[in-house]
Amino acid sequence: MTQLDKVLYTGRTHTTSGGRDGSARSDDGRLDIALSSPGTKGAGTNPEQLFAAGWSACFIGAIGLAAQAAKVTLPEDLSVDAEVDLGRIGDGYALQARLLVNLPGVPRDTAQALIDAAHNTCPYSKATRGNIDVTITLA
Repeated sequence: MTQLDKVLYTGRTHTTSGGRDGSARSDDGRLDIALSSPGTKGAGTNPEQLFAAGWSACFIGAIGLAAQAAKVTLPEDLSVDAEVDLGRIGDGYALQARLLVNLPGVPRDTAQALIDAAHNTCPYSKATRGNIDVTITLA
């Protein structure tokens, strides 16, 4: 288990007992969302969408750090499309994920090096490494 040397930020939320069909609110009020189960007609989002959004945002930040270290200018239209699947394994549930990274105008070998560095430093990538199937593709 990894122990943090220093805590930089703590995200705090309160989720109601409805869980996937409840609501979640952050302690600062900046996040206040309805939740609904995937594939239902509920009005809210679901944990898989939230995880995909968080991971892709973090991954872009990690690409930025890698680019800064390599003295590479990133395109303004850099993007990461994240897909997080919820599925069954035997009688249990599990996740798998795919990230599609778009770095237009960056030479392919440079872009791949940035992606590899980002995957090694992004906290979401570290948390999932060895725990779920992850595919990262350069568009």
